[in-house]
Amino acid sequence: MSLLTAVRETYGGFKSLLVGMRITLGQAVKPIITVQYPRETLKMPERFRGHVQLILDPVTGKSRCTACGLCAKACPSGCIELDGCKREGEKKKSVTEYDLDFTKCSLCGCCVEACPSDAIEYSKDYNKVSFNRDDFAHMDLMKRFEAEAKVWAETHPQPPPAPAAVVAPGAVSASAPVPAMLAPSVASTAPAASPAPAPKPSAEAPKLS
Repeated sequence: MSLLTAVRETYGGFKSLLVGMRITLGQAVKPIITVQYPRETLKMPERFRGHVQLILDPVTGKSRCTACGLCAKACPSGCIELDGCKREGEKKKSVTEYDLDFTKCSLCGCCVEACPSDAIEYSKDYNKVSFNRDDFAHMDLMKRFEAEAKVWAETHPQPPPAPAAVVAPGAVSASAPVPAMLAPSVASTAPAASPAPAPKPSAEAPKLS
């Protein structure tokens, strides 16, 4: 190996080292984009399709599902079973059981589109794992919903009832009926009506026939 060849190889290796160090230093000062999984997780996009779940109404803290059964009828895989009842004081039925067989679900979205109450949606759970297949064959979505409703109730306490109006002693409410014993005294305080004026005599004298 000649001296000129050795110098060229040394120069090329040193230049390659500098280029690599420049790239390394450039990446070192950039913001960190690595997610430390499983301590950190990425936010799933809106179009991600996990298993379906019941939607919690943010106003009432209850489910919008009326147990109409249209989602179960629209499911081509027959993986939804639900039941409901009509509680006292409510106009519509409320869901009481909602089971999903996730082993047969194809995530087609027919159930979500068929729901007239917008009561179900896709979840963002992507790491559902288990050693038991039955955990996915019988997924109790009502149990999951009740846990969310419990958290909602803790963060949204119900306001206390309004106190009853206190009436001072001896005062009479405007809406309350006047007792019979107080009626004469109340009537006596009203101003008396002035008498009607007497009719004036006619100025024209009667004609004699």
